[in-house]
Amino acid sequence: MSGTRRWLLYLILLLALALVGVPGVAQGQAVKNPDTLIYAHAGDHDSLDPAWQYDTLSSGTTLWNVYETLIFFRGISVGDYVPLLAKQVPSLQNGLISADARTFTFPIDERARFSDGTPVTAEDVKYSLMRFMLMDRDGGPSWILLSTIIGEDTTRDKDGNLKPDIYDKVNRAIQVRGNNVVITLHRPYAPFLNIMASWSMVISKRAAIAKGDWDGTKATVAQLNNPKTNSDTKLFDGAIGSGPFVIERWDRQNKTVVLVRNDRYWRGTPPALRRVIFRTVEEFATRRLMLQQGDADVIDVGRAEQSQVEGLAGVRIVDDLATFVTQALFMNLKISAEGNPYIGSGKLDGNGIPPDFFSDVHVRRAIAYSFDYATFARDAYRGKITLGNGPIPRGMFGYNPRGQWYTTNRDRAIAEWREAWGGRVWDQGFKMTVLFNSGNTARRIASQILKSNLEALNPKFKVETQGLAWSTYLAQENEGKLPIYFLGWAADYADPDNFVYPFMHSNGTFTGAQSYKNPEVDRLIEEAQRTANPERRRQIYFRLQEIAYSDVPTIYLGYPTGFTVMRTWVRGWYWNPIFFVPTGYLYTLSKGQ
Repeated sequence: MSGTRRWLLYLILLLALALVGVPGVAQGQAVKNPDTLIYAHAGDHDSLDPAWQYDTLSSGTTLWNVYETLIFFRGISVGDYVPLLAKQVPSLQNGLISADARTFTFPIDERARFSDGTPVTAEDVKYSLMRFMLMDRDGGPSWILLSTIIGEDTTRDKDGNLKPDIYDKVNRAIQVRGNNVVITLHRPYAPFLNIMASWSMVISKRAAIAKGDWDGTKATVAQLNNPKTNSDTKLFDGAIGSGPFVIERWDRQNKTVVLVRNDRYWRGTPPALRRVIFRTVEEFATRRLMLQQGDADVIDVGRAEQSQVEGLAGVRIVDDLATFVTQALFMNLKISAEGNPYIGSGKLDGNGIPPDFFSDVHVRRAIAYSFDYATFARDAYRGKITLGNGPIPRGMFGYNPRGQWYTTNRDRAIAEWREAWGGRVWDQGFKMTVLFNSGNTARRIASQILKSNLEALNPKFKVETQGLAWSTYLAQENEGKLPIYFLGWAADYADPDNFVYPFMHSNGTFTGAQSYKNPEVDRLIEEAQRTANPERRRQIYFRLQEIAYSDVPTIYLGYPTGFTVMRTWVRGWYWNPIFFVPTGYLYTLSKGQ
């Protein structure tokens, strides 16, 4: 408890600094574009459809800013809530949570309006939640509500066919009673309100149908389910929400998303900013110049580049921000070989790797011993990272500070390589490509470290590194084409289930693309979801950490602390660890001296 108090005090101090500004910054400089905030970021958007988007940039652009949720986080807290589209936060005390903790009632605020002026109704809420669950695209976020509400991770059977009763199950679990939305869980689940604070995004049913989207009926749910590409959804470029901003346009050629102020914002005062521009700028030097000249207000900066923005006039850095993020290196146990340029010959002949190259655990352990963790922490994060030992980040319940993990060890790496594929890997060598998303300096550095260390072990080991645009990277990962690649995970909600499931469960976001499956892992994760006893849950998560070490389909690199770089004229900024992008909640932002 005392640790929690210290952490809260620390965040409150950060909030105070953020709100009042930092002493010593440049004063009197004219504010450029005073009613427009420009965020220059390294990646590009994947989709603006709330049921498809599952990357930090796309979600961070629209969540709460365009699409509002039933409840929201109170300031910097990740465990305290305030009403948003609902009039009250459900609790046992106010009777909106049933005695068995399975039924939650959300009374919808009659004042709530979409940006087109039409009222937000309980029917809109039900439609939005059902659409989110039933779209269920491969690698998407639908599992979060599916598993929580009806106890099933997917809408499809083992053969990939839509379950015939899935619509009925979802429809029964989410009911409209007057202006209330009543959700009945298949079993009590403590993090449910935390999930609803992020994943109950509401859109206008009428406007969605008018755009050709799902009509809300069972007869057409198959057409909604599992679209193959991001642009296959009718709301790919956005939907009508009730938030303080509206999507004005998505210029995909110039990789720019523009939000404009919702002047009719239903909660009263419209936001101070008239326009917010999200612009992809892959080159750090260009982002830095934009920041320096005031053409960008917030930019993406890697830890390795931090020194290049320190001391810039009119720029402030807010450092040591708490985050729930895990950075990792993924290995694909069943690579999609068709038209794949990253696996060379596709054979174990010294000029490529076979599609099942990483299915041999000795290959995976050899990679783990080959990586230079200390250099990675120093060069990619300036030491601002706790080295990883599993999916659950430090500071979250279930993290095991004494969990065993790999260290850089040349002798053990060679021993594992000699064991791999009966010794053929060591004798014949290989050629493969390590991938990262362009503009992410930490992952580019990590790729180069891995290449250098592998090639130093054996002259027959040949490694190339390649960066891909963010949306391309995500698409190819989802298609199973990336053989070995770097990615990270930011918490959807503050519970360890949100880390072990996507990283380790066979239906998880990452494991699906990796083709990793361990029945014991699945059983343990599902038991932890059902278990209310904290000590039993802790034991399960510790056991999962042990399996993560022994199976090692994923190398957990670490848990970084965050920092944000912005112009000093940005006002009203604050940080919550659950936020996805450094701009945070746009409603509170303004610009001024």
